[in-house]
Amino acid sequence: MRCFLARPIGILCSSWPFLLACQDHHVGRQGSARTTTASLDGLPLQEVLDSLGIPADSIRFEVDKSDRRFFVLAGDRAVRDYPCVLGTVPDGDKMQEGDRRTPEGSFLFRDKYPHTKWHKFIWIDYPNAESRERFQRRKEEGLLPASATIGGEVGIHGTPEGMDHWIMEGTDWTWGCIALRNADLDEVYPFIRPRWTRLDIRP
Repeated sequence: MRCFLARPIGILCSSWPFLLACQDHHVGRQGSARTTTASLDGLPLQEVLDSLGIPADSIRFEVDKSDRRFFVLAGDRAVRDYPCVLGTVPDGDKMQEGDRRTPEGSFLFRDKYPHTKWHKFIWIDYPNAESRERFQRRKEEGLLPASATIGGEVGIHGTPEGMDHWIMEGTDWTWGCIALRNADLDEVYPFIRPRWTRLDIRP
């Protein structure tokens, strides 16, 4: 359901309970659901956070791989979401270097910087301890050859100039990274603090 909110924000968007009645629901193919404050669509993310009284350093991010959505979360409430795409082998957790899968799990961000090919790059801390534990267990179970390596250099990035339509068409084209439209990447970029902000990547 979508309801109409007129500006100014301070008058009609001053209370969180009011906003809970004005939401859209995004349901992934595996049944998980997130609720977003669709009544605030079109506003810059900073204005959304200000209108809801949410400190910028308290938000986190989540990727729903099954639904190709990138969420901005305050607690368990999604305040904004964007379309995203994945590696060219989109199903399943990343197993080893070169498999072109997008890893799953909980991560922090290592660094962020402009990128000559993909607009901007936000580097996540894959492989972290959780990733390494799963990788070693898979080797011990014979799911991976002894020679397999875990890989790295995974992050969030944009598209080559003029290629945002890849995102809207749902074309999984990366080698394991998460890709957003360039304007969407620009919106979340300032809110990502290396070694602080959390990213959860769900199946």
